[in-house]
Amino acid sequence: MKQINLTTSIEIFESKEELSRQEQELVKHAEEACRKAYAPYSEFNVGAAVLLENGKIITGSNQENAAYPSGLCAERTAIFYANAQYPDTPVVSMAIIAINKNGILENPVAPCGACRQVLLETELRFKKAYDILLVGQSSIQKIKSSKDLLPLSFIGEGLLKKN
Repeated sequence: MKQINLTTSIEIFESKEELSRQEQELVKHAEEACRKAYAPYSEFNVGAAVLLENGKIITGSNQENAAYPSGLCAERTAIFYANAQYPDTPVVSMAIIAINKNGILENPVAPCGACRQVLLETELRFKKAYDILLVGQSSIQKIKSSKDLLPLSFIGEGLLKKN
């Protein structure tokens, strides 16, 4: 038997003021996006902001639907829009924040599994890791690569046919 140990490195910040000016701006955009979410069923609003290498900031919010599988998470809304509008522009960083009826959640919220896969695919597409900021009232977690969110990931190698 062999054993594999996986390590994830996360930087923890106690306040937004500890972030760079650019990161603070990204968090602000994520919070604004969060307030635009359509979440009448869960009342759980999520916002994401993506900073692209060209300096553009793309935002997204969760969009619910009475037929639950038909909704879309904030992270995928933002990433898919960024990739559709700027298909040749890599992501530099992303901020994610969640709000419920009591305000910004105390602890940061991590992306769901489907979003983690999309974040990883974007990283692989551009061959470039990017920072992910998970924002809560009590702390902000900075993850340096989506691979840290999905260490045993599906990367599609078996999907490619070789002649």
